[in-house]
Amino acid sequence: MATTSKALFRGAASTSSTTLYTVPTISTTTVVTNVLVANTAASAATFDLSIDGVQIANDVAIAANDTLSIDLKQVIPANATPKTITGLASAITVNFHISGVEIV
Repeated sequence: MATTSKALFRGAASTSSTTLYTVPTISTTTVVTNVLVANTAASAATFDLSIDGVQIANDVAIAANDTLSIDLKQVIPANATPKTITGLASAITVNFHISGVEIV
């Protein structure tokens, strides 16, 4: 088995639910290890985040000019459905930085 540490997603959130990452093949297992959420605006915002169709953050508030760290070990199995990470925020000034490991 080959294990590769990766940046699964880096970028600004959308204000509508968007796929941030999709497991690349049917034989790949992904482990999400860390999520940083940064709000670069001068006003507070909120965000949602789901892993493999299960919501892990629902309308979570993030203060102005603040960063929130979520340390976790969530597996997206090779046989999972939908095999994605999705997210959205109340403002495009919210950025997601999602790290993990792909195992093939």
